[in-house]
Amino acid sequence: MKTPRRTPKPKTPVNRDADASAIPPAPDLRDAAQPEVAPEAPDRDRKERVIHTRVPAVLESELKRFAESLRVPVSNLIRTILEDAVAVADRAGQSVERELLTVAQRVGSERERMRGAVAKLDPLDGVYGFQPLVLHVRAFCARCSVPLEPGTAAHLALSEAPAPRRFVCNNCVPSPQSAAPPPGDEP
Repeated sequence: MKTPRRTPKPKTPVNRDADASAIPPAPDLRDAAQPEVAPEAPDRDRKERVIHTRVPAVLESELKRFAESLRVPVSNLIRTILEDAVAVADRAGQSVERELLTVAQRVGSERERMRGAVAKLDPLDGVYGFQPLVLHVRAFCARCSVPLEPGTAAHLALSEAPAPRRFVCNNCVPSPQSAAPPPGDEP
């Protein structure tokens, strides 16, 4: 759609000899940029604001048709739709927040339970003995995680259950005193 062309206004001649006091002063644009805001009375409702927006022609016609069927002004219909949309989004956000908090608490308690279970696990459970050897590969102690370099004296943990090889440094191999059964359990 083409907009009509504007015709320029004819320029009026300026009389430079005229008295400068006859020219009205230019308006102060700084005051116009800042709208006057009346102080709000505590018992008065806040003044409503106007929001301008562009919408597709199809949406405009649907809004007008819907407003006519409800016998309400289009602006009231749009205000109500916006208020409802914000309320629904707020409720959905609160619901999601509650659900996330519940899941986070559940994950936290499960993590603590698993930490306790892992802390109780001995990496040498099921081991019935240790075979001394000299390492030819780089490894780590199964109990204290100290690095074991090739050529280091270590012990291979032996167990009947299939498990990955576990090496133990000399400091973590149980001594005869710690391997002996507690007093009172002897036959």
